[in-house]
Amino acid sequence: MSQHTSVPRASGKNGKNGGGASSGRVRRGGADILLAASLWGTTGTVRTFADGSTAFSIAAIRIVIGGLMLLGFAAASRRGAGLRRLFRDRRNWPLVGAGAVTIAVYQAAFFVAAGRTGVAVATVVTIGSAPAFTGVIGLATRRSAPTGRWLLATGGAVAGCALLVGGGRDAGAEPAGIALALLSGLSYAVYATVASALITRGEEDRAVAGSLFGTAAVPLVPVLFAEPTGWLTTGQGALIALYLGVITTGGGYLLFARGLRTTPATTATTLTLAEPAVAAVLGMVLLDERLGTVALGGLALLAASLVVLVLPVRRRNEGEPIQAGNKLV
Repeated sequence: MSQHTSVPRASGKNGKNGGGASSGRVRRGGADILLAASLWGTTGTVRTFADGSTAFSIAAIRIVIGGLMLLGFAAASRRGAGLRRLFRDRRNWPLVGAGAVTIAVYQAAFFVAAGRTGVAVATVVTIGSAPAFTGVIGLATRRSAPTGRWLLATGGAVAGCALLVGGGRDAGAEPAGIALALLSGLSYAVYATVASALITRGEEDRAVAGSLFGTAAVPLVPVLFAEPTGWLTTGQGALIALYLGVITTGGGYLLFARGLRTTPATTATTLTLAEPAVAAVLGMVLLDERLGTVALGGLALLAASLVVLVLPVRRRNEGEPIQAGNKLV
């Protein structure tokens, strides 16, 4: 991963034109990621309406449908030139394999965790822990140098998760579910790092999303047939499967991949803190999940951490805004 895809550079007269355009691209990238996170925030709640489904069948159908959509989209884009280029470079093969495995683990672990500990808690722990895991991965691979802004935002996210878990007994929080949510967060962090590495290496974002999810779909096909699939034959079940596969997976991860063009992976995973906010609201409104005062305080801290990260900062001696966190990757 590299910084220069996300740090605005001044150009033109007094550096204003180029800097403004670059800053606009960074903001659009962040907006894409926030929209993707909002779509993902609906998955846990929607899953509860799929009567007769299991966590593994939901994860499998979501990735199979979404993977086929993303792969088809990449194949149709410039007649598959991006896909051919990606797979011609053998250096990409291990990354695609690792990304595909972590996608499968992330999905399965999340839906099992949501069943054990509640949608709100599972989503907050998964997404709240992912930025910290991404930062550790970046340090371990010597690809990142965390800034004070990112450390503050991530520290707030971790503290918010701790408060939510500690005060979330009314929502059914329990240790095994939390452990699975942490595994999901780690897997998601690896996926985001892999996708960012491929995109900043010069690969097309559509080709990256299509290759990762298309590959992840292959081992999940037998899992799908090994699980109860009767719920898919009902009208409601079919609509839920299409929504999870086409909208939240296909559409969501296309937006996320596009956002990674100008947003570092570490910043992107922190921006996805919008997901637990959506999930928590839906969990309380539609599923009657109850969060105590301490847990609600944790959610508020998560929201404040997100604001800290996305607020632009200004260069000293220049009027040009830059996106917080650009030094991360």
